[in-house]
Amino acid sequence: MRLVGLTGGIATGKSTFAAALRARGVPVIDADALARAVVDPGTPALAEIARVFGPGVLDAQGALDRRGLGAIVFADPEARRRLEAITHPAIRRAMADETARLAALGHDLAFYDVPLLFEVGLDAALDSVVVVWAPRDVQRARVVRRDRITAAEADARLAAQLPIDEKALRADFVVDNADEDDLGPKADVLLADLRRGLGRKLPNAPAVRY
Repeated sequence: MRLVGLTGGIATGKSTFAAALRARGVPVIDADALARAVVDPGTPALAEIARVFGPGVLDAQGALDRRGLGAIVFADPEARRRLEAITHPAIRRAMADETARLAALGHDLAFYDVPLLFEVGLDAALDSVVVVWAPRDVQRARVVRRDRITAAEADARLAAQLPIDEKALRADFVVDNADEDDLGPKADVLLADLRRGLGRKLPNAPAVRY
């Protein structure tokens, strides 16, 4: 089974495109959902987090106190590395288990939806990477409208991410969502191209664009 990365940026339409893929019967594995699941109550990862950081990172019900843990790791790079050393292997195992489950069900293709795909170096481990793209000024306008914030606040959020144009340069496939088009037809063409064998581009070659 081919596992294709799916990423984008704030307000580029990645979630909408993922929904279009799912509507066509193609599984989309949500990295954020896996990251939450591996620290559910009763999991080995949560037990190890409590051992390393102390029982104060659990709430009264024994679930992870994300706000409390976040206050620790965001202020201390070494603490963040200790946390990642616990969670990243657990997430990789969960992803491998889910990929195996989907392959056993007969799927020939699945997508791995990862917001920070390039930032954490996952691109090399995947068959190819799709970036859902929109120009930065369009991203800004959408975020201002959606979140009812100022342009300066939107720019600050955009600055915290790898620029979408850089992601597009590193992608194998780019889905253009500058005009908030119906992404369904683009999903159809991308899926047809993937199923006829189109894959990772040559280094420095332009991405296939839709």
